[in-house]
Amino acid sequence: MSENTVIDIGTSYMEGMNEQISLHFKTVIELRLTMAESIAHIATGDGSSGYGSKEDIEYGAIARHFMCAALYSSDGEIEMIYGDPVALNHPELFLDSIVNGERKVAPATDSSGEGVILFSVPCEYPMSSGKNSLSMVVGLSTQYMGEVLFLDSNRSLSYSFVICKDGNYVVRGDDGGHTNYFDRLSDIFGDEELDSAPYIEQLKEAMSTDDDYSLIIQSGGSRRHLYCTSLPYCDWYLVTVLPFDMLDHEISGMGTNWLTIVYISSFAVIVMLLYIFFRYFRLFRSQVAELKRMNIEMDAARREAEQANAAKQEFLSSMSHDIRTPMNAIIGMTALATNNAGNPEQVRNYLQKISLSSNHLLGLINDVLDISKIESGKMALNIEPISLREVMDSIVNIIMPQAKAKNQRFNAAAYDILSENVCCDSVRLNQVLINLLGNAVKFTPDNGSVDVTVYQEELPEDTSCVRTHFLVSDTGIGMSKEYQKVIFESFSREDNARVQKTEGSGLGMTITKCIVDNMGGSISVSSEQGMGSKFHVILDLAKAEEPESAAGLPGWSILVVDSDQRLCTNTVKALESMGLSADWCSSPQQAVEQAGKLNGGYQLILLGWELQGTNGIEAARSIRSGLGEDCPDILLSACDYSGMEEKAREAGISGFVSKPLFKSTLTDALKPYSGDSSRENVHAKNKGDRVLRGKHILLAEDNELNWEVASELLSVLEMELDWAENGQICVEKFEKSPVGYYDAIIMDVRMPVMDGYEATATIRGLERGDTVLPIIAMTADAFSEDIQRCLECGMNDHLAKPIDIQAVARKLKKYLR
Repeated sequence: MSENTVIDIGTSYMEGMNEQISLHFKTVIELRLTMAESIAHIATGDGSSGYGSKEDIEYGAIARHFMCAALYSSDGEIEMIYGDPVALNHPELFLDSIVNGERKVAPATDSSGEGVILFSVPCEYPMSSGKNSLSMVVGLSTQYMGEVLFLDSNRSLSYSFVICKDGNYVVRGDDGGHTNYFDRLSDIFGDEELDSAPYIEQLKEAMSTDDDYSLIIQSGGSRRHLYCTSLPYCDWYLVTVLPFDMLDHEISGMGTNWLTIVYISSFAVIVMLLYIFFRYFRLFRSQVAELKRMNIEMDAARREAEQANAAKQEFLSSMSHDIRTPMNAIIGMTALATNNAGNPEQVRNYLQKISLSSNHLLGLINDVLDISKIESGKMALNIEPISLREVMDSIVNIIMPQAKAKNQRFNAAAYDILSENVCCDSVRLNQVLINLLGNAVKFTPDNGSVDVTVYQEELPEDTSCVRTHFLVSDTGIGMSKEYQKVIFESFSREDNARVQKTEGSGLGMTITKCIVDNMGGSISVSSEQGMGSKFHVILDLAKAEEPESAAGLPGWSILVVDSDQRLCTNTVKALESMGLSADWCSSPQQAVEQAGKLNGGYQLILLGWELQGTNGIEAARSIRSGLGEDCPDILLSACDYSGMEEKAREAGISGFVSKPLFKSTLTDALKPYSGDSSRENVHAKNKGDRVLRGKHILLAEDNELNWEVASELLSVLEMELDWAENGQICVEKFEKSPVGYYDAIIMDVRMPVMDGYEATATIRGLERGDTVLPIIAMTADAFSEDIQRCLECGMNDHLAKPIDIQAVARKLKKYLR
């Protein structure tokens, strides 16, 4: 193989190496310039939300592994935001490119003299001097660039470096002592400096015309192959050098007797050249594969960033559509109501639709705020003692009207309750259950069924806690197996014509899953299309102190009648734990038979609403008819008995017990029957709730429109309302009132002059006998930390705006009984 062939092989290798390194350099520079543009985007704030802070810029630079970040002005001033100060090596060329609005890469030096690669993108941002910057500049060390470009690789037969037009090094992969490559070339040629001048001039000329340059350098007893090519996005050049020492040694070893050993020598040379060739080839393939791998990883990172941006756009598009839909209905129905002011029936219909759209819009806003809190890691739980009975009663009151509107059967049950009072965030627990039950009602057709069940079991490993299960099931449209795998992902909705017609943000299940996870629990789903769905939430909750039990009940015998065997056995167990004797059966006929057999009879019959082949009212008639004058008082248990009271009393039912049946529910229901005037007390109790009638309430609200709405809505509760325009006026009105005049205060939080927190603290600190009256916050601040702050300043409870008349009534009754 001739010497020219060896040189041709080296030249081919050098061209391939430089091409791959240049391609990799371009990919790295484009990726880093894109990162710099994302930091500039943070600084400019997209032109709509104001400039980003320097702390945000610094965080963006650190997150992208830049060693410094700075602003660059039109007069060449560099204002550092993060990292050591830097100085450009060629500020004039850099400034010319920046003025033209170009993206630019340039060399610089930091305060310690180390090399820095600067990446510049256009960015207008106010500087400390009062000027606006032309560009955002971020930097990486030259050592890092050398590692990325493999310039310091020990595996390569060649070595490479990056230089400027003046020969100064930008990135170098060896440990040479020169700072200028032209000086190094002069040293390579030895003391005969004139011999190096033509080659240096040829190299400079090739660099000025952006042509590739190849040169075989002969110096002393060694040869080197030099190859130079230009790099994109900068005025830099890649120089690769391949030493030919090993080849030169083999070739020079051929003596004058080569003719006698030509075959042996030729064979050896061919083997050696083939070895070298395959070494070159293997190394070339190895480095190309490594470069391709890194390019693939960077391409994947780019696609991931694009997907994240697409997800953001999809979120904004989805929210825009979902928010505009109810807003369009509200605006349109308002206009129609105005145009038909003389038709009360039409106006009432329009207002009902406006109310539905408003509630839907509020739900969307709450979902967006919740998911924002979750993604930022700022969702806090307000753990406090709560009553599972109160939680379930609240859920029933909220869901029952929705189920009744669709003629759905709704049932709530409680079994094996070991600790009725537990420690939990009641607001978030309510949110989880309402999300699950709301979806169950929404996706269950008319005349379907929705059930919620709570039960508990012991935790042997921690006796201070109790494992609490919540089951929500329905007979709705169900879900496919594929959708069940992604149901808890943001914006996920099944691609189903029935589902697409149902409004929603697609965030409810994501929020539910995050809340359950934050509580240390788990949630699972099982479903079959057309057969309904079942959600199972498991929470390990700390037991809270149980309230002291009231005076014991008489030693009654009570008969429980219900078609739900599990409910019957649990109710009997609860009654026996209260010191009562209890039996159960599943039909009114069995009830008559058992009552006739018992010596002394039963003092009370607890009758369920759903029985085999009949309902509670018909069953009561049958039992009254069968037992005659010996029939005891009958209590009817149901989730909702509104609208049936009159028929129930005509059938001989003495009172009502709300499901689910907790032990405290049974105690409260039975107490009125333990006195001499039990029937009169019960009848009086069930004639109507008069707790709030005539109560004096002081309402602190700075917005006159909100006051007008609140006063009109609360007027149905027959309370006496006084208005305080801010916290200071609220304190003054309370001070001037007689002791005990006001029964409660409803306090807004964000008010001028004095806010609700300060007003509450001031009232609690007054020296008068009624400062312990209930103060309930009613505000748009509805996160857990807002509720916690209200409680810490002395308020008793919290209500979230917009005003829900039923929620206000429940809270006031809780404290004014």
